[in-house]
Amino acid sequence: MSTTERPRILVVGGGYVGLYAARRILKKMRYGEATVTVVDPRSYMTYQPFLPETAAGNISPRHVVVPLRRVLPKAEVLTGRVTTIDQDRKVATIAPLVGEAYELPFDYLVVALGAVSRTFPIPGLAEQGIGMKGVEEAIGLRNHVLEQLDKADSTTDEEIRRKALTFVFIGGGFAGAETVGEVEDMARDAAKYYKNVSREDMRFILVDAADKILPEVGPKLGQYGKDHLESRGVEIYLSTSMDSCVDGHVVLKNGLEVDSNTIVWTAGVKPNPVLSRYGLPLGPRGHVDCAATLQVQGTDYIWAAGDNAQVPDLVGRKAGNENAWCPPNAQHALRQAKVLGDNVISGMRGFPQKEYSHANKGAVAGLGLHKGVAMIVMGKMKIKLKGRLAWYMHRGYHGLAMPTWNRKIRVFADWTLGMFLKREVVSLGALETPREEFYEAAKPAPVASAPAARTGDRTEKAEEAAKAS
Repeated sequence: MSTTERPRILVVGGGYVGLYAARRILKKMRYGEATVTVVDPRSYMTYQPFLPETAAGNISPRHVVVPLRRVLPKAEVLTGRVTTIDQDRKVATIAPLVGEAYELPFDYLVVALGAVSRTFPIPGLAEQGIGMKGVEEAIGLRNHVLEQLDKADSTTDEEIRRKALTFVFIGGGFAGAETVGEVEDMARDAAKYYKNVSREDMRFILVDAADKILPEVGPKLGQYGKDHLESRGVEIYLSTSMDSCVDGHVVLKNGLEVDSNTIVWTAGVKPNPVLSRYGLPLGPRGHVDCAATLQVQGTDYIWAAGDNAQVPDLVGRKAGNENAWCPPNAQHALRQAKVLGDNVISGMRGFPQKEYSHANKGAVAGLGLHKGVAMIVMGKMKIKLKGRLAWYMHRGYHGLAMPTWNRKIRVFADWTLGMFLKREVVSLGALETPREEFYEAAKPAPVASAPAARTGDRTEKAEEAAKAS
């Protein structure tokens, strides 16, 4: 980490907003005007809309992450966490991955921590649940599902087999519906290579507390998505929730009980809870309270955007909805990051701030290979698509939204190869414990205990000892 007399712009978080805001600032900044420092516990940014396809094996995991140091060569990238912020002194406390925490002064602050999975105190969830917020979880889910097929194919115990082939997904929004669609697609393909497992042996269950799935694309397309998933054998239970899942025994509020080794949790997100330690004004749900300029309320040197920010939706408010806020999605995060970067430069130079305003352009969702739904907004007209054409829209939009041409090309190459080559269905479960085999080979052999003396030998020794005494 360099020391400099130049002003420091501290970007907390290297996700979508953090990455794009830092790139924008570096692009607009004059040489030597300021130092940009990005702090994140991971050294890469994850493009989360591609996690379902990563879990299904359609995209290589390395291609959905963007290395921060490579994309931001002119910035300082610190791998660690910002634990506290002292606004009076303008100092942040950095906790690196190893070593002691230290203080880092700053002049301007960008809060882009994003969101974490929203969970509830459900018995067994922490021990059994699998999230879908990071590429590690997507890889783990893929390996786990294929490992369940291996188990079911190899056992003669019907109870073990049934539990291995039951897959439960909690949450019917984008993440849940896309993940169950992609994983079901992968499992259907994989079953062709197992002699003792067929698609009919598997049970896929999708649960949501709302009365519909895919609310982002509207009721008609949401109903189409539900009908489509059900036509593929996915059981969908709406207006219900999970009461417990201790040891994989899933109990739903509607009375259904099943045993499952696979419980995927995608029931929404919440702002990163560490925000409560920063002393910033927070909204009722824990978001940083921001003005339309993305400046944190009551400050002129702190900005926030993305999933951890409560940003007024000016377009919605002009339409008459006084309580409209920007939804937490990639569409807004990308555009907010650019406005935020420009406003940081303007604030540093003493120029006026620009307000963020963006009209919703629609939403797209993939439900497996060649299957999807899309709602495209063009002015006052809404174009609704479903099936293969919507799937092309989904891939085209997110493929182009993927940061950097390096990653765009790699993702499109994965898709192109997938048109001609069969999907890989190998489980690499040992990735989670890669040293286990070496440890077993290298650990010291147990010391053999001395053979027990025969009764006759013990008797003779005892007699000799008695004579000697």
